Amino acid sequence: MTILLFLAVLAVLVFVHELGHFLAAKISGIRVDEFGLGFPPRLFSFRKGETVYSLNLIPFGGFVKILGEDPAELQSVPEEKLEQSITRKKRPVQALVLASGVLGNMALSWFLISIGFMVGYPAGVADVPEGASLSAPRIMVVGVLPDSPAGAAGLRTGDVIRGIADTRGDGVSAANLSPQVVQSFIAPRGGETLSLTYERGGAVGTLFVTPREGITEGGKSAIGVVMEEVVTLRLPLPRAVLEGARMTGRLTIAVAVGLATFALDAIRGVADVTQVAGPIGIAGLVGEASQLGIVYLLSFTAFISINLAVLNLLPFPALDGGRLFFLALEGIRRKPFNPRVMQAVNSVGFALLLLLMLAVTYQDIAKLL
Repeated sequence: MTILLFLAVLAVLVFVHELGHFLAAKISGIRVDEFGLGFPPRLFSFRKGETVYSLNLIPFGGFVKILGEDPAELQSVPEEKLEQSITRKKRPVQALVLASGVLGNMALSWFLISIGFMVGYPAGVADVPEGASLSAPRIMVVGVLPDSPAGAAGLRTGDVIRGIADTRGDGVSAANLSPQVVQSFIAPRGGETLSLTYERGGAVGTLFVTPREGITEGGKSAIGVVMEEVVTLRLPLPRAVLEGARMTGRLTIAVAVGLATFALDAIRGVADVTQVAGPIGIAGLVGEASQLGIVYLLSFTAFISINLAVLNLLPFPALDGGRLFFLALEGIRRKPFNPRVMQAVNSVGFALLLLLMLAVTYQDIAKLL
């Protein structure tokens, strides 16, 4: 089920990205020869007008085949049809077509986050804006420390704490819970086995955890979780759209800064590559998000879409950002690069990206072993 859900999420992200390129090309009068989901070999196709629409075997990607991207094809195109080539369009038009995939992913993220605000997001009590509709106050785990008693017991980020008790029957019920009350209950019970009732994805469960010292700076016994009092935040449509745009902007900046920081760390040789997730790792995260609820799945899909947009803007051959970079250089030097050279450069870039994907996938598999 997790694999099917991941493939569905991936298909939506790829479809929206390629649809952006497709619509921009069509609006600009550029001929689109094929709109493909996945990479060949082809499984299914049909033709409508001048465009072939195809579904392909390899699911990790998609493409829009635009007239003029392959210089060899132009030799067999009649002169009157050459005006439909992307190479015959002005550079701002070419740039719009190249950037429209990224714009599509950004628009999708905005849409999903806005829907999430209307359906209801979990939000900290202190972060609730004026005019919002609030419901279901609860204590949520917003962080689990590595190698902590809570992590070893199976508690996860997103779990809702419903109660905690010791072996003598003393405890705290849901009606009296707060982060401070839970911490005060745990602190004097180092070494004791406590039963903790939690809710995950609508299902209630119980786990056993033993607090220990040395986890927090104060030296008191703890189980290694960060808790926050949260409510379900719902916004009306106009406000949801506005907050969705703001959240999309903040997440985009955060992803870009994180990627830049990782790149600088890689140059210095201190990057933690184990934190990079490939298709298998992302599939697992999609499954975890779906278990927490539809809002979490929408949020995670929006986050992946933003990551896809930012990565595609990198000035690397075969990526949209690489094509935009070379297009800008053409504008500076006032003449195009040799089409065959550019095709070779993009082919090498694509091959390197495939190798990188294989390496990250191998790392995902190694984590599971």
